[in-house]
Amino acid sequence: MLNNKTILVTGGTGSFGKEFIKTVFEKYPDVKKVIVFSRDEYKQFLMQNMPEFKPYEEKMRFFIGDVRDKERMMRAFEGVDIVIHAAALKQVPACEYNPFEAIKTNIHGAQNVIDCAIDKGVEKVIALSTDKACAPINLYGATKLCSDKLFIAGNAYCGSKKTRFSVVRYGNVAGSRGSVIPYFQKLVKEGATELPITDIRMTRFWLKLESAVEMVLTALETMQGGELYVKKIPSMKMTDLAKAIAPNLEIKEIGIRPGEKIHEQMITMADAPNTIELNDYYIILPQINFENIEHKYPNAKKVSEDFEYHSGNNDRWLTIENMQELIKDL
Repeated sequence: MLNNKTILVTGGTGSFGKEFIKTVFEKYPDVKKVIVFSRDEYKQFLMQNMPEFKPYEEKMRFFIGDVRDKERMMRAFEGVDIVIHAAALKQVPACEYNPFEAIKTNIHGAQNVIDCAIDKGVEKVIALSTDKACAPINLYGATKLCSDKLFIAGNAYCGSKKTRFSVVRYGNVAGSRGSVIPYFQKLVKEGATELPITDIRMTRFWLKLESAVEMVLTALETMQGGELYVKKIPSMKMTDLAKAIAPNLEIKEIGIRPGEKIHEQMITMADAPNTIELNDYYIILPQINFENIEHKYPNAKKVSEDFEYHSGNNDRWLTIENMQELIKDL
């Protein structure tokens, strides 16, 4: 699928970007070239010198630029076959305090990716979304919802060009920089006597970085253009996670934070009429049905009218013992 292709990853020095690129080189040894597009020269320097990328350095290019800069992106997209758009401003408090900066990166930047992809003849574009874009209650989620809508609509105005756009939505990655797991582990190491949880009812999905990469590769292989993919993954109770990390410590409920939800939400009831289900994932089809893509998935089934998918109503749950085993692998 990716052999003899040139791939560009925006935000390529992030956790997802590095894991995705490593996986691509392992699974597709004949990939033509991978371009890391990001704005932080130091992170690019560190990535260039990581041992896991040394064997592939002849096929890697490091391109400093910002998704806000359309002219720079036009240069970067020259000869590119596939784009993975992972660049975004993601910290909820920072986006709340600097709202237009988030808009410029997450919305204007998304439109720049779309325009450049169409104008340069890119074949496929996958944009990464977030659970926070589902019924958003903070600015970060609102900007990512706008981004999702822009990418889906991109299929309608690419005209005779071959470019196709789809979106992959997932939540917090277990063990990543923004995950609560390393935070809890740090507190335990520092001798804490209790672990803080904002609300004892809180649940979250458990997603490994490898699973996020797998979902993007699945989307690249199956996409027709216009799909929003949501992977089926297990849920956990935050209280159980705390017990898995420190079974002897007390749990202190500290109150829910601004912009935080009790459950991690992926598909709302309002999305149900346009949602189909396959074995390992759901697809939210576009409201404007480009080329009637629903018929491209003959093995899919429609979800019920009252369907919604969040970490609190999942049928797959991790036990404390499950999480303890998974944490060892992080």
